[in-house]
Amino acid sequence: MERTPLLTLEGIGKDYAATVLDGVSLSLQRGEVLALTGENGAGKSTLSKIVCGLVNPTRGRMTLDGQAYAPVSRRDAERQGVRMVLQELGLVPTLTVAENLLLGALPHTAGWLRRGEMAQRARAQLARIGLEDLDPWTPVSRLGIGHQQMVEIARNLHDDTRVLMLDEPTAMLTPRETDRLFEQVAQLVAAGVSIVYVSHRLEELQRIAHRVAVLRDGRLVDVLPMQGLREEELVERMIGRTLVEDNGRGRRPAGPVRLRVQGLARGKVVRPTSLELHGGEILGLAGLVGSGRTELLRLIYGADQPDAGSVELLPIDGGPARRWRNPVQAVKAGIGLVSEDRKAEGLLLPQSIRVNTTLSDLGAVSARGWLKPARESGLVQQLVKTLRVRCTDEEQPVAALSGGNQQKVIFARWLHRNCEVLLLDEPTRGVDIGARADLYSQLERMAAEGRALLVVSSDLRELMALCDRIGVMSGGRLVRTFERGQWTEQSLLAAAFSAAVPAEDATLSEPA
Repeated sequence: MERTPLLTLEGIGKDYAATVLDGVSLSLQRGEVLALTGENGAGKSTLSKIVCGLVNPTRGRMTLDGQAYAPVSRRDAERQGVRMVLQELGLVPTLTVAENLLLGALPHTAGWLRRGEMAQRARAQLARIGLEDLDPWTPVSRLGIGHQQMVEIARNLHDDTRVLMLDEPTAMLTPRETDRLFEQVAQLVAAGVSIVYVSHRLEELQRIAHRVAVLRDGRLVDVLPMQGLREEELVERMIGRTLVEDNGRGRRPAGPVRLRVQGLARGKVVRPTSLELHGGEILGLAGLVGSGRTELLRLIYGADQPDAGSVELLPIDGGPARRWRNPVQAVKAGIGLVSEDRKAEGLLLPQSIRVNTTLSDLGAVSARGWLKPARESGLVQQLVKTLRVRCTDEEQPVAALSGGNQQKVIFARWLHRNCEVLLLDEPTRGVDIGARADLYSQLERMAAEGRALLVVSSDLRELMALCDRIGVMSGGRLVRTFERGQWTEQSLLAAAFSAAVPAEDATLSEPA
């Protein structure tokens, strides 16, 4: 069946202090999934926001179903059937799930909300994305990031949608939630809805996209059919160079135990859990959303207080074990954390790259209590170069960076601190494949130096490529441990879906 363009973009450009988009022309077919990809800072999110009325283009024109299309706001775009799921969540944390889902269209009579109808409509929307068991009256602030992402997606699934923009929708989802989303995408496409899918996960694009548009430095590099396109070809168009990955390496030599966790627990969220993390190794934690992975890292870091158990860092020189009760003490002890929620917990958004990078260790850039600007700027410039942070200079506010580049700034902070144990929660969320390789190389370097790394990730391929051991959490327990060479994607998933096992089987200790 011949398809006709539903949305066309002609010569779209956007200038801020510099040009971020230049002459982008695209057409979106009716009932098509068009993948939009490129490195961080290539212009993907800016182009998506222009289509959805969040940003006004500097030049160019658009048409929707043959008519001139120039939305002046997000609500204006939604009235015309164009909706967007943003990479950064737009939920109101103080409102309930139902209120967030129906915000702007709350059923009411004479100013009084019809709560029964609200609950019914909210449950119907949640069911479309596989969240039938979620209480619609739950405050959003009580949900984990993964569940918040699912609610954000559900909020934009409306019958009048003609174009749906999905900006990194699976960044915080497990394989099961991702499959649910893809089932919904297939239903929308079958109904004639057009999808623009922004992602750095190339295996996802190959699963659902018909065509792929590649942006580099604000310009459209190519538009290609997805069928038959090899991943390495797409990567080379995205970043202009070839990546070499080695997933067949052996296990790193395990050094002495550096981090010891014994019987750590908090309510039903984290059951009594014990693990030992060795110097020179990367230990991964897999599991479904809500399995307790993030909560365990927060307990280890001291961000939440446990009901039972202990955490200690064993100095490499054999001195007394260090303990802590809060994040400030944890950092002083030699522990760092890359949080899953970079905007709420990881960054001072109005502050510069320089400030965000060096605040983890001001002593390294000061003397007698006074900051040394030249020393600080030189150090930050080197980290920016090492991590390929796309920015004007180190004084650029972090809020002005793309999501992936913000993540690099957080990473730069802990490279600056030179911590002994680094806890990483979804460290490559929203990071493009080229930058991901750069971050992986830094993790490899840290492990080679004898540092201990604990990585939580929803991306099983990431864990399988990066880790020496992978522990799997289910129902708040550590239910299985795999050594490198023992796991498969199927075995990791099976463990993630398993029921909790007795506590003696849920211990990560000496490597086999």
